[in-house]
Amino acid sequence: MDVVLVDAGGANIGSVNYALERLGVSARLSADAAVISAADRVILPGVGAAPVGMRRLRELALVEVVRSLRQPLLGICLGMQLLFESSEEGDVECLGLLPGRVARMQPQPGVRVPHMGWNGLEVRRDDPLLAGLDAEASAYFVHSFAAPVTADTIATCTHGVAFAAVVRRGNCQGAQFHPERSGAIGARLLENFLSGSNA
Repeated sequence: MDVVLVDAGGANIGSVNYALERLGVSARLSADAAVISAADRVILPGVGAAPVGMRRLRELALVEVVRSLRQPLLGICLGMQLLFESSEEGDVECLGLLPGRVARMQPQPGVRVPHMGWNGLEVRRDDPLLAGLDAEASAYFVHSFAAPVTADTIATCTHGVAFAAVVRRGNCQGAQFHPERSGAIGARLLENFLSGSNA
């Protein structure tokens, strides 16, 4: 299987690649449109700010490439946020593959921002991407902005308020948490992505 990590400058590229290696998958890191378009699976990792991530994709002429993918696509952390229409972070237009606007998380008494650490997932509907994840599943999060809960949300997390933790619309999928840092739960989600279909 040809798995490509989009070289969009995310600081988690190395750890995502290592997580895939633990699953026996040798992924390629690429910013080449032809390589990305021809891959069997595409992963858009990302850590950092939405304006920087989108600027990098524009500079590499990859915005339309990612938008036009028909094979399974997985956005991780910032990579998931970039799948949405826009982000409050820098008031930036994103890829528009999923409807909705990513918003800054609001601190509350007992609720710190950034949201950092382990937190539970609440599955909203059955989906092949979540196969094998039990009701007590927890994952590792690090973020200050979050995507809204929409019809495309298949799992939520609550930190003050509920937000989208895992999303899917057709071939387009995303995880707000870091599967590469979420132990067996993260490994299972990556396995499901690698073995699943577009549906």
